[in-house]
Amino acid sequence: MTLRILVVGAGISGLATARGLRIAGFRPDVVEELPATTVPGAGIYLPGNASRALRLLGLDAPLRPLGHLIFRQVFQDAGGGDLFELDVAALWAGVGESRALSRGDLQQVLLTGVGGEVRYDTAVRDLELIDGGVKVEFDSGAVAEYDLVVGADGRRSTIRAKAGLGGPATPTGQIVYRSVVTGGPPVSDWTALLGLRSQFVVMPMGGRRLYCHADETAGPGTPNPADPVARVRELFKDFGGPVPAILDALEKVQVARTDEVVLEGWSKGSVLLVGDAAHATAPTLAQGAAMAFEDAVVLGEVLKAGADDVPAALRAYEKRRAARCDQVRGWTQERDRTRDVSPAQRDPMLRRRGQTIFADQLRGLVEPF
Repeated sequence: MTLRILVVGAGISGLATARGLRIAGFRPDVVEELPATTVPGAGIYLPGNASRALRLLGLDAPLRPLGHLIFRQVFQDAGGGDLFELDVAALWAGVGESRALSRGDLQQVLLTGVGGEVRYDTAVRDLELIDGGVKVEFDSGAVAEYDLVVGADGRRSTIRAKAGLGGPATPTGQIVYRSVVTGGPPVSDWTALLGLRSQFVVMPMGGRRLYCHADETAGPGTPNPADPVARVRELFKDFGGPVPAILDALEKVQVARTDEVVLEGWSKGSVLLVGDAAHATAPTLAQGAAMAFEDAVVLGEVLKAGADDVPAALRAYEKRRAARCDQVRGWTQERDRTRDVSPAQRDPMLRRRGQTIFADQLRGLVEPF
């Protein structure tokens, strides 16, 4: 059966979803309200289960020359003293490689897999559930009917609101600072330095570039800093390891607030939410893209098996995905709570048990999805 499918959003989740649907034999329309000239900045870390899902989407080959392979995760205290290490190459053996790369490069790989045109500068103004489908009105005034609408439009999802599937995302109390540094110190491993309610993560992403991801816990009324570079330098001025040399090389910093999305259900009739629109978490576990890629694989599979009954296929999709995404959210919250414990208590505990605790979380994601 041929389904008329609309994917709303052409970020990581939307493009991966479109790819998963094409592999399953469908030809979805893809719309994005931002212009085509919008290029995602900073970098991204893809753990082994993200690589496995990309392989199932047939996108692993164009990814191989990009970025930098990550074999170890090194956790240090704020001064640069060792806490513990994770051999992620061994943990993900037989699953997939871990890689740090440019978000822009990843976006280009995903775009090559869509197999059709993305309609940019196109927003959904309204949608209406009708018998056996969804009527969609675009901001141009055009109206179209679809058998399925997939909201892949992120944490602040328009589709989530218009379908009545949930309210706004819930702030987690973190401010995140992202930057790509060129000409910084030599760093060969994914490295995290843990401070007091703050952390600084750095990883090589090829071409002598380092992707830096730092954060701090802040109250809901705390404004974003007027000068992000100055704030990062002030916040991490006493950190050791590679941080001082990175701060010297720092030129531009992106600022974001993190939040999470927790919903009772991800679908209503023939409308479905995927990726961050359905189950966003703080980025602590680096599983946002991986969960979106897994979503894309599973959605293609369930629709291929049950295209004659879309709502039933969507219920089957939720049944396969909900527990795993809940697990990721729980582990993310656990790591954030650990980060916010005072270093005097936390650091000795992590030296004793950090490797076991963090490795056990990742092993839970080694299992097939």
